[in-house]
Amino acid sequence: MNFAEAWIEHDYNPFIVFDTSGKILSLNQEAQYLLGETSHKKIFDLAQTYANISYGFKTTILDIDFDTYKFYGITVGYQDENCIGIKLYKAPSKKFAKIEENGKKINIYTALDLCISASSTNGSIKFKKDFDPTLPELIINVEYFMKLLSKIYQSYSKSQTITTKLGLVTGEHIRYNKKKYPIFYISITGDLRDFMQEKYIEELAQKSNCIIQFNKTQTIISSALISQRKS
Repeated sequence: MNFAEAWIEHDYNPFIVFDTSGKILSLNQEAQYLLGETSHKKIFDLAQTYANISYGFKTTILDIDFDTYKFYGITVGYQDENCIGIKLYKAPSKKFAKIEENGKKINIYTALDLCISASSTNGSIKFKKDFDPTLPELIINVEYFMKLLSKIYQSYSKSQTITTKLGLVTGEHIRYNKKKYPIFYISITGDLRDFMQEKYIEELAQKSNCIIQFNKTQTIISSALISQRKS
C-alpha cells in the first residue's frame, strides 16, 4: 500500500469504487463501517444519480442520512466505463459538553424493555427490536434518561410500527479528561412522529448528557458508554 492508498484507507470519510454492475472493487475502512448500516446498492445508486454526464469528477452538496450516519455532500468520479467511485463527506456531529461519571448503573436492555412495555398499552402499535447484545451496564443519570426514553416513545404514539435499534457508533469515540469513551446509540423509528415534542425531548437529553438527532421519522440518542465510576 503506497502513501496515497494508505491516506484513503484511513480517511474519516467513506470511499468506495464500484464496477459497472455495482460490485465493490475497493473501499476504505470507514466505508466498511457505513455498509454495516446500509446496503451497497443504495450507495451505488447514489453514485449513478449524481455522476457527471461526461467523464470526470463532480461534487454535490446535499444532506444524506443512513441510520446513524449523516453526510453533507458527495464526490463522484469516473474516467472510463469500467468503474465509478464515490466519497461521502460526514457531517460534523454535536459535541458533548462534559462526561458525567457519577451517575447510576443501568441495564440498558431492561430500561428499553420497560419503556417499550409501558408504551405498548396501545395494543395497535407493533414494536420491533434490533439490539447489539454485547453492551455492558451503563452509568448514566437514570431519572432523566428514563424520562427521555418515555417521552420519545410517547412522540410516536400514533405510529403503527416502532423499531428500536441499540448499538455502538463504530469508529468514533469521545475524549474527555484524557480518557477515551466509546459511543452508544439508540435509534427509534416510527411511521408518525409528533414534532411538537422535540423541545422537551432536547431538554431531557441535555439533562441526561445525551445528544439527540431528529429525522422525519427517526429519533437518535447518542451518549458516552461509561461502565466504571470516577475513581
